[in-house]
Amino acid sequence: MTLLSVAQMNSQNDIEANFDVIESLLQQSKAQGAELIVFPENFVCFAAGKQRETAAQFEAIQARLEQLAHRYQIWIVAGTLPCPFRPDGSVIQDGRVRTVSLCISPEGTEARYDKIHLFDVQVGDAVGGYQESKFFEPGDQVVVAKTPFGNIGLMVCYDLRFPELALSLRQQGADILTAPAAFTYTTGQLHWQLLLQARAIDSQCYVLGAAQQGWHGEQRQTWGHAGIADSRGQLLQSIDTDGYGLISSEFELEAQNKLRLAMPLMQHRKIITY
Repeated sequence: MTLLSVAQMNSQNDIEANFDVIESLLQQSKAQGAELIVFPENFVCFAAGKQRETAAQFEAIQARLEQLAHRYQIWIVAGTLPCPFRPDGSVIQDGRVRTVSLCISPEGTEARYDKIHLFDVQVGDAVGGYQESKFFEPGDQVVVAKTPFGNIGLMVCYDLRFPELALSLRQQGADILTAPAAFTYTTGQLHWQLLLQARAIDSQCYVLGAAQQGWHGEQRQTWGHAGIADSRGQLLQSIDTDGYGLISSEFELEAQNKLRLAMPLMQHRKIITY
């Protein structure tokens, strides 16, 4: 049995203030006996237009998070960070950055996932429209990180809307899916909880949805409601309060494997055109 934690934050543009909250949540998680904590998208800095500035500090922030993972002897899924270079080290030349989610063990970084699906949509909130592709370059690699308590399939926010990604992660051995997010208030209210549960049902994985909540500046409002869904699609825990918080749930790999054997969805799938 493994205890897994999911964080909710209201990150702003002050990196040091955000790190104070990060460390407080790490302390709470460790005190509960958790082996993993998942942070939300933009958890170190949430500031429109500052992606490149924050990306210039990527390696320093990564090292700081590695130190925290080592100090607290806990695995961290480091929400998302803007990064100015690709996994192969090549620098992005057009001024854009990548949205990167790191899986960090107490010994160091174990995996890096670059967000594949970019949020280019019209929402109808105070911001109106979002065009992530203007500022971010998409990734193109599906990533599963191996841990002592199960394999983690890394996803980010808008990725939740694409069941093919969740299924691909399951096919590559994922037991747990992580979804750091900053859902808009409008779309989150409609779909956030449903998407966590739907991807859990599709993949028969635990889904850990870390979330931003509240106002970030004068226009951007996020939905929050960080949640954990089990491999049957049941919502085990969610945060219904404002601001930052923490939820934790027990994960048992053997029980999940029994459920998959009883309903072998992957073996029954037919890759055909309907």
